[in-house]
Amino acid sequence: MAPYQPGKPISEVARELGLVEADIVKLASNENPLGASPKALEALRAAAAEIARYPDGNGFALKASLAKFHGIDPESIVLGNGSNDVLELAALAFLCPGTSAVYAQHCFVVNRLATQARGAEGIEVAARDFGHDLQAMQDAVRADTRVIFVSNPNNPTGTFVPADQVRSFVERVRRDILVVLDEAYYEYLAPQQQSASVGWISEFPNLLVTRTFSKAYGLASLRVGYGLAHPAIADLMNRVRQPFNVNSAAQDAAIAALEDADFLSRSVKVNKAGMKQLEAGFSELGLEWIVSHGNFITARVGDAQRVFRELLQRGVIVRPIGAYGMPEYLRISVGVESENGRLLEALAAVMQAS
Repeated sequence: MAPYQPGKPISEVARELGLVEADIVKLASNENPLGASPKALEALRAAAAEIARYPDGNGFALKASLAKFHGIDPESIVLGNGSNDVLELAALAFLCPGTSAVYAQHCFVVNRLATQARGAEGIEVAARDFGHDLQAMQDAVRADTRVIFVSNPNNPTGTFVPADQVRSFVERVRRDILVVLDEAYYEYLAPQQQSASVGWISEFPNLLVTRTFSKAYGLASLRVGYGLAHPAIADLMNRVRQPFNVNSAAQDAAIAALEDADFLSRSVKVNKAGMKQLEAGFSELGLEWIVSHGNFITARVGDAQRVFRELLQRGVIVRPIGAYGMPEYLRISVGVESENGRLLEALAAVMQAS
């Protein structure tokens, strides 16, 4: 079992290569290039006065805001230290030695790590066009299967399964199996692609939908995500949740971010423009890429580790994904126009030199 490998931080690259931090462009961790909502920053400053106090362990105010936003009961909400914490809680509550979990090839690595950490067996199902093959995943279910992980859109490939197919899949799954629908990149979907997955919870008591404030809402360093499920499922997960797993500043900033629709809209707009810019650049360079529905794009560059290292030398950080079984690909986060331009310029130089 190998530890999770995050994207390289700017400070580390600056130290290792003798670069100036301000000159480095980081497009490795799917962060919001606009930063955070001004309302969230204001809430964060106000929260600093109370850092000597423990946070509300139940997250009453944040749950109330989320309940209103989604139109669900607060008892259906599980708060997490990022949505990956919610994935871990699902595995902790429902997996153990002698059970199994099903997930797709090239899916978010935490699904596999959380399964291994519980001593359960992971069943990896071959991807179809770099995405989830839901029928094959259903066929892979065994008598001892207790959890199925579905990342939609998927990280690191950016693939997306239409809502009607996901719903049909959930309908067919045995009710003693928890379906974990990871929607960390939901906000970046086109309006016609956004599903009513939260509303499905009232129909399917074995469904858990996870969301995060780390991506479109720009609160990555605060680590706050959440899960939405039937109250009975949420209750089981809250029993194994660490106390105070979401700090006060994160809770207050998340409440404010949820109320800033203008910032969210601007973030999505910038991402859409940046995605087009990167796709056009890849096309000019003759590179293949996987159509993405997130805030990142995965391109085939050949020897990805070599290209990654040479981009680092030029002050551009991206993400090699050989650990996901894709050694020829780099995952590149969408930045603002100048950052995308810097990446494309550096990539052109590296590819021409090879």
